[in-house]
Amino acid sequence: MRRSDLPSVFRRATGFVLVAALGLALTACSQPSGGTPAASGTSTTDVTLASTTSTQDSGLFDVLIPAFEAANPAYKVKVVAVGSGEALNLGQNKDADVLLVHSPSAETSFVAAGFGTDRKPVMYNDFLIAGPAADPAKIKGDASAVDAFAKIAAAKSVFVSRGDTSGTYTKEVSIWASATVDPKGQAWYLSTGQGMGETLQVANEKHGYTLVDRATWLTNADKNPDLTLLLEGDTKLFNPYHVILIPGAKNAAGAKAFEDWIVGADGQKVIGEFGVAQFNQQIFVPNANAAN
Repeated sequence: MRRSDLPSVFRRATGFVLVAALGLALTACSQPSGGTPAASGTSTTDVTLASTTSTQDSGLFDVLIPAFEAANPAYKVKVVAVGSGEALNLGQNKDADVLLVHSPSAETSFVAAGFGTDRKPVMYNDFLIAGPAADPAKIKGDASAVDAFAKIAAAKSVFVSRGDTSGTYTKEVSIWASATVDPKGQAWYLSTGQGMGETLQVANEKHGYTLVDRATWLTNADKNPDLTLLLEGDTKLFNPYHVILIPGAKNAAGAKAFEDWIVGADGQKVIGEFGVAQFNQQIFVPNANAAN
């Protein structure tokens, strides 16, 4: 049957369907790429945040990111949790829009090379030395992380390192250097090449010592019952976090919105309150007003 032989009503209905389909196609094409409809009827765009496993493993992002998105409904944050060194690499390659990292010397070099800009303090906590309750190296009660590392090496006690490009590993290397010890290749020195949570688990299994940030320790201690906190409070173990923007980022506006929020009153309040009810202490201390 030819189309001209179809009833006129059916021909008109077919035309209406084609027009409606064309309208839907045009609407879909007009939607911004990567966007999803927001409750307000506007669209969201993705902001890629490269940060550390310590911020992810602590659970901070579980409260921080939803709070930012509620205050900034135009943006949806995608977190890539890696070591600080890898986060900086992602920024250098324009695979992240904004960074939240804790490796100060690497950060300053990164910014000086032109890969990052507008580096601002966000928060801090500290590193701790955890180890077996038996404490074979007898470091409990020491005030100096350098002295503790020297004792661990002298006793040839198991030490479990992340062995990656993280801020934690960078801090560990600096302490070994101050102790004039090169642990690489030693039978008692184990390198995981993994995140802090996984490294803690290995230390627990091997009854070894490790350097860990306070946030990951507090939120994972119950999973590692054979480890105990042995040393804290050394100023050398200070652990600051900074936010850094990436020049030429794919979503520069979203990155700037995230930076402004996290160093602002609302973001700092979320950080300061995180974990206090559960652990009776601040896991991260907000310090956006501090000098770089």
